[in-house]
Amino acid sequence: MDNAAIEEMFEAVGPVTIRRMFGGKGIYARGIIFALELRGDLMLKGDEESAPLLEEAGAKRWCYEGRSGKPVAMPYWTIPDEALDDPDIMAKWVRIALDAAMRVTEREAAQRR
Repeated sequence: MDNAAIEEMFEAVGPVTIRRMFGGKGIYARGIIFALELRGDLMLKGDEESAPLLEEAGAKRWCYEGRSGKPVAMPYWTIPDEALDDPDIMAKWVRIALDAAMRVTEREAAQRR
């Protein structure tokens, strides 16, 4: 997916920055990564608050096979199907993902103190 299309999909949170990373793209707002584009799929950041909402909406968690052969679950989820055809629903999920990323960032900063 090209950067212009990604920027348009995520415009609900204001301007985004897109950086290439590990074979995909990291999508940032306010300096915080909150979404990924990997192998043509967009994924949204989830946390303990938003993950149940994403799962209930039919999103799938990104997992990969670790070195030990066991699955490793990452904190990113596919975009719920209903959002792909409705910009208003997409905007809702994009805001949820950014909120999750901000909570995680704040929690990590507090732990470092």
